[in-house]
Amino acid sequence: MSEAVTRPGITADALLASLDPLLRAWLPRQRWFAGKGRPITDFTLATATELLPPTAELGLLHLLVRVRQPQVPGQAVGAHPLPADCYQLLIGVRRELPPRLAPALIGHVTRGPLAGFTVYEAMHDSRMSGFLLEALRTQARVGKLRFERDPRKDIGADLAPRVLGAQQSNSSLVYGDTFILKLFRRIVPGVNPDLELPLLLAREGCPQVPAPAAWFLADAGGTKDAVNVLGVLQPFLKGTVDGWELALRELAAERDFSEEARALGRATAEVHLALARALPAVTLGRAQVELVAEGMADRLDAAAKAVPALLPYAPALHTTFEALADLGRGEANWTAQRIHGDLHLGQCLRSPAGEWSLIDFEGEPSRPLAERRMPQPPVRDVAGMLRSFDYAARSHEPWAPEWAGDCRAAYCAGYAEVTGRDPRMDPVLLRAYETDKAVYEVLYEARHRPDWLPVPLAAIKRLATNGPATEAH
Repeated sequence: MSEAVTRPGITADALLASLDPLLRAWLPRQRWFAGKGRPITDFTLATATELLPPTAELGLLHLLVRVRQPQVPGQAVGAHPLPADCYQLLIGVRRELPPRLAPALIGHVTRGPLAGFTVYEAMHDSRMSGFLLEALRTQARVGKLRFERDPRKDIGADLAPRVLGAQQSNSSLVYGDTFILKLFRRIVPGVNPDLELPLLLAREGCPQVPAPAAWFLADAGGTKDAVNVLGVLQPFLKGTVDGWELALRELAAERDFSEEARALGRATAEVHLALARALPAVTLGRAQVELVAEGMADRLDAAAKAVPALLPYAPALHTTFEALADLGRGEANWTAQRIHGDLHLGQCLRSPAGEWSLIDFEGEPSRPLAERRMPQPPVRDVAGMLRSFDYAARSHEPWAPEWAGDCRAAYCAGYAEVTGRDPRMDPVLLRAYETDKAVYEVLYEARHRPDWLPVPLAAIKRLATNGPATEAH
């Protein structure tokens, strides 16, 4: 059921009919739209909320739009159809669009209740994005939207907003170099780890993760706790540089990065320990380890069908997952806990003082939310970072395998300094998670960045022959 809190007399169906033809053309062009390559067959509104008092000339619509598309090419006939994806849209409404907002244009409405108006991406309009900060600051409630904050955090008024570029699956606004508001675009019902885990880590006093200052939600119906997380406001870490940019800069200058990698290993370990204190850990017994290995094998088979270049290596890679299952059938077991879930250099920020912060706890967006919130061995995060060092080294000409090996070794050593256990002491588990990550990378690059496909394929070749030991020294 949809609900509209909009201009008098405008129903949700009429509003959607007015916007439908424009959204069909505009949505697939957005970087965060997950359904590229498939036509849009249907729209429905989950909610439509007028955030500004309606006037004749200016409006701000907050929409949660469900987008229906055909099944994925190659999906088995009779397979369960994919559910509609739900997207968060902030749409400005004006009679005329000023030149400064021309790049934000969605289109000119020709029918329905908004006929004669121009609609545009409201994030680029300082008045519109300023409203979001004020709503968070004052803990506003509009329709089904709830704006909440940590009362201990001081949120100043009138902080100048700007859009942060280069976003992939979400969008961000920076307010006066003081706060950054992350807007989730693809909305999945349930508890979003990107709010859940930083809040818990803040209570644990974990300085490596910025503490949320405010957030906003949409009531999802049912119980009072059924909500969709729409955005999180956190401190903007001015002067920091993300680990990927820093690594590439050091590579280009042919400078050693191992001390930074060691410090990052220590920071990762501190976050893992704080998460283990905040939430219960579990022991993976035989049945759980076998399920983990089976899931890895299934993902490999699916990726090999989609990317033929992976096929020659599949038999050897399967032995990696079989070795993990064999250990699980013996006496080996591992502790699983909440982790970051999508850790790589781009999810880490280093301050001018050399301190590392970890951000973006959403996990891999392509995986189901329930899976992203499951306890997992911390080595999975470690494997993701080790693969990231290899990616950075492969981006350098000529390839710098020694640089990657030094970073990998230093990162693991730094991790061990805090936890007392080196991730390399679990070689079968580490190799399995590195292999699983490399398989994921092959599929991702084949679909989205074919020019990058040789990077994970090179890792696949090494993992199918020598394993990861040669990479980590």
